[in-house]
Amino acid sequence: MSGGIARGRLAEERKQWRKNHPHGFVAKPETQQDGSMNLLQWQCIIPGKAGTDWEGGYYPLTMHFSEEYPSKPPKCKFPADWRPAITVKQILVGIQDLFGPAYAADPAQTEGYHLFIQDTAEYKRRVRLQAKQYPATI
Repeated sequence: MSGGIARGRLAEERKQWRKNHPHGFVAKPETQQDGSMNLLQWQCIIPGKAGTDWEGGYYPLTMHFSEEYPSKPPKCKFPADWRPAITVKQILVGIQDLFGPAYAADPAQTEGYHLFIQDTAEYKRRVRLQAKQYPATI
């Protein structure tokens, strides 16, 4: 796919995001020095899910899109199963779901999972401490 398709898709997703996005989430293209938007790089914030130890934290994420988007996924710090129909909104909500309890069947982070199993109180303390490192900036 050409960059025109990627940029057109991202421009439309930005438009839809501005009309309707999950409360507390932020996703916006970076502004370049000349004032124009770089649709291929977005600055995002994902709120910790309510009712979890991640609640109260607002976690920054940069998404780097290639000229092959939506056929190829953006580069993020979190792994995801990719389908070209996935939108920016779906990516961020999916990542927020990772901010929940550790799951035995599919641990996202082995070290965190082992701490959760061996010392749940310490795991929760560390998560709450991390949530405080990323207070609301919006």
